[in-house]
Amino acid sequence: MQLQQTIWNIFAQLSSSLEELSPEEYMQPSQVLLKATIGQHVRHIVELFLCLNEGYETGIVNYDKRKRDYRIETDKSIAAGLLHSIYNEIMKPDRKVMLEACYNEHSEEILTIESNYYREVVYNLEHTVHHMALIRVGINEVSTINLPEGYGMASSTIKYRQACAQ
Repeated sequence: MQLQQTIWNIFAQLSSSLEELSPEEYMQPSQVLLKATIGQHVRHIVELFLCLNEGYETGIVNYDKRKRDYRIETDKSIAAGLLHSIYNEIMKPDRKVMLEACYNEHSEEILTIESNYYREVVYNLEHTVHHMALIRVGINEVSTINLPEGYGMASSTIKYRQACAQ
């Protein structure tokens, strides 16, 4: 399936960058990321996928209520292992899920929206690419590792740039 291959490609890029970073670089606050660390961005990516997996089982996805495991942001081997297990479990039959969220910090009112599993997988994929763009900025500040040209770039942007170059 095309979606599974795309997730594999993105996770492989992210995992490869984690392998190259030192533990100190993974946890170093970045000034350009408002003192966030690469590890914090990776934790955020991982936890949204874990939350979706849990929501698949219950039929209710609420990213606001995700568990925050700070070991993911401080131990890159835990993060890499979770990326691997997420990939192995991500492709399930599509099904309806209810998305719950509160988009107003001044209210506790929960908005409930009907969605489906594959739509949420796509959301998480796009969310991952967005955070990888931020991770790229952070890596460029705290490390000298080389990243692939398309790291943190949407496939539509890569295609557009390729078309413009011809």
